[in-house]
Amino acid sequence: MPQVFPFRAVQFTLGSDVSAVVAPPYDVLDVKAKQRLLGRSAENIVGVDLPHVPPKELGPASSYEEAGRRYRHMLEAGKLARRGKPAMFANRQTFEFEGATHQRCGMAATVNAVSFGTREGGGILPHEETFSGPKEDRLALMNATRAQLSPIFGLHADESGAATTLVRSIMASRKPDTTARMDYDKVLHEVWAIEDEATIGAYQNALAGEDIFIADGHHRYNTQLNYLKQLESKGAVGADHAARRCMMVLIGMSDPGLVIGPTHRVLGGMKGYSLDAFRAAAADQLRFEAVAGDANALNAAVKGSKTENSIGFYDFASRQAFLVTPLTADPLAHRFSAKPREWRTLDVAIIQYLIVEGICQPRLNGGDEVKWAFPHSVAEVLEIARGSETGAGGGKGFVPQMALIVKPTPLDAVRAVSRANELMPQKSTFFYPKLATGLFVNPLE
Repeated sequence: MPQVFPFRAVQFTLGSDVSAVVAPPYDVLDVKAKQRLLGRSAENIVGVDLPHVPPKELGPASSYEEAGRRYRHMLEAGKLARRGKPAMFANRQTFEFEGATHQRCGMAATVNAVSFGTREGGGILPHEETFSGPKEDRLALMNATRAQLSPIFGLHADESGAATTLVRSIMASRKPDTTARMDYDKVLHEVWAIEDEATIGAYQNALAGEDIFIADGHHRYNTQLNYLKQLESKGAVGADHAARRCMMVLIGMSDPGLVIGPTHRVLGGMKGYSLDAFRAAAADQLRFEAVAGDANALNAAVKGSKTENSIGFYDFASRQAFLVTPLTADPLAHRFSAKPREWRTLDVAIIQYLIVEGICQPRLNGGDEVKWAFPHSVAEVLEIARGSETGAGGGKGFVPQMALIVKPTPLDAVRAVSRANELMPQKSTFFYPKLATGLFVNPLE
């Protein structure tokens, strides 16, 4: 693993409870959510972190300039302040997931910002492909604020459990220094600041030689690499320049609170789509099994299915539901023989390459690209179907036609695909819950 460092974080100075000023990550928010957060406090970090909606594309320059002004004003007014001494931050999230309470525990620190790939001593490995629009948006914001506003979510193997044990022992030793209850998802965030060298050294030793798998934040990590290249193109950047270190919350795969949720697909905008047309076009590729009931019943059927690549298909116009499975096992083997089987048999790979690129685009849309949205729940699927814009997509200009309901991507598949130096399709995983923005900021100047 690239070396792990404490850092002099910028933090809010409003007391131990910062619920009113922290926010979910920018990419799950829409205009209404932003206004609700700013209604709680004009200083909410969302006013800086989400200058332009939707953040999937580059916005007007004035929006980023205003975000930079807002950030600097909060620093000058003392609402935000930089710590005097470098620290790491143990970070616990308490949340409900599928009827049970979980506590996910990790450590916020900075790591050397190095290019993706394996390397001696541990590398930083992506697991998903990325889009260009969000990277342009985030780079404009980073240029305006000269800060990394939200942490990257990084996983490491932690097969011995040493890092997880250490982090959880810190949490058991005393009360947290900072707490925040997020209205967005009802998650409780707790933070313990760690400045003593012995504990920091023990954590660094526990992570020695391990790879980091980017669980969430691929676009933002790429943004920091691009920001550093931009600085280097303008002149020498010292070895100790702040931009050479990227803030992450690092969580061991052995942590019992680590869970993965699904990322479903809503497809639309196809010129030749109808339920009958899709079934006819897919007859040589997919088996259809009717499911009685609505989209929630379909989701339950997907969860209960033991068949590999059993994917839920829901037609919005007719409200009919089906389980669809490929007619042949490992159907992507011929096209992608060089990729590992763990990659070829991902539900999201089957959707992208067999269903979308193999059926929908050529047979139902004249070869044109299909429009996507990526909701994490059936409720959000149905919200998009009603024409709403959510953090997952949808809204004006999007005509939803069908939904594909999937199981969560297994953690073992994430590890296997990353170590094979392969990338999953976009939005393959949803590590629930999201990290908070605003608990700590990494200044890059």
